[in-house]
Amino acid sequence: MIGYPDAELLDIACLTTTFDYANRGADPPYELVVAAPAGRPISCQSGLTLHAQAALERLHGPLDSVIVSGGEGHLAASGDTRLVAHVRRLARESRRVASVCTGASVLAAAGLLDGRRATTHWMYADQLSARHPAVRVDARPLWIRDGVVTTAAGVTSALDLALAFVEEDHGAELARHVARALVTYLQRPANQAQVSMFLAAPVPEHSLVRDLVWAIRDAPHADLSVPALAARAAVSERHLTRLFVAHLGQNPASFVRGVRTEAAAHLLVTSRLPLAAIAARCGLRLHRRAAPVLHGPVRHHPVRLPGRVPQQPHRCGGRPGRIRRITWVTWVTWVSRKRCRWRRGPGSRVLTGHPAVRRTRPATGAPPRHAGGG
Repeated sequence: MIGYPDAELLDIACLTTTFDYANRGADPPYELVVAAPAGRPISCQSGLTLHAQAALERLHGPLDSVIVSGGEGHLAASGDTRLVAHVRRLARESRRVASVCTGASVLAAAGLLDGRRATTHWMYADQLSARHPAVRVDARPLWIRDGVVTTAAGVTSALDLALAFVEEDHGAELARHVARALVTYLQRPANQAQVSMFLAAPVPEHSLVRDLVWAIRDAPHADLSVPALAARAAVSERHLTRLFVAHLGQNPASFVRGVRTEAAAHLLVTSRLPLAAIAARCGLRLHRRAAPVLHGPVRHHPVRLPGRVPQQPHRCGGRPGRIRRITWVTWVTWVSRKRCRWRRGPGSRVLTGHPAVRRTRPATGAPPRHAGGG
């Protein structure tokens, strides 16, 4: 772990603590070393001082992993030619290289991100792209792996990166055990957005709306209809709608649908639950409402689910971009057509094969009538 003046302490602590917890079941265990230029103490941007265990200049490979911390001192660190040269040297002697937060600027200065896709803290993505145009910066995911180089987003994404390394090195079961020991709310996948919809919008200033927002997020499976929410807030349905539009920019039903969709997306990529169970936990009705809601926001971004095959959108009609939604009615119609066949008869054609659609159609083009006994 490489630090420098004004590094972010949480970037370092998330990684070292995760690996320390993993050592209680990892074989072989991780050996953690925090290195700094000349082995000097690292004055973190929070004001605390972290004592380095090794001098960067005296560190030699082969190494398993080299991880560069982020922090407000990343511009000075990326401009330090000696530090950058040692990072470049250690990268050649390591199995994998990684950065957390703005530590990506140090890797970019060392030329380790040229031609690669990388991420960083969303607030500094434009800065990294402008200073290093050879890097394909993507500020959306939590972390990105391109070859032997992995870059993580801001601050607490270091925890997600460390858990991903533990899973890669020692299996998913140990990673899950470490995540539970660290009391993390969710072991987030790499393609998870940096900014959740729960944090994208500011907290409403109106106390009634704010209380309802937290209640909706805490229990998406509950009865969150407009009448139920209005009764909970002791206001009329019309006034409740006015408050949501004024403070959230959308009506209550749209907000509830967005929260439930976000919750369902989390469960889709992080659990092995069937769709029916996910729909129940998120307050969605699978056969009529859940299918359009679940397919709408995520159908253009297929992901590999645990034990499942990634699904591509269904294309039909020869029209590019047109999505065919296969509903229960569509499926029944398709099955009926496949099971039925036209049978020619004297003066008529009889559609047979399925009792629900057995019809007699006269050759004259008159409206079809039910066949006897059908």
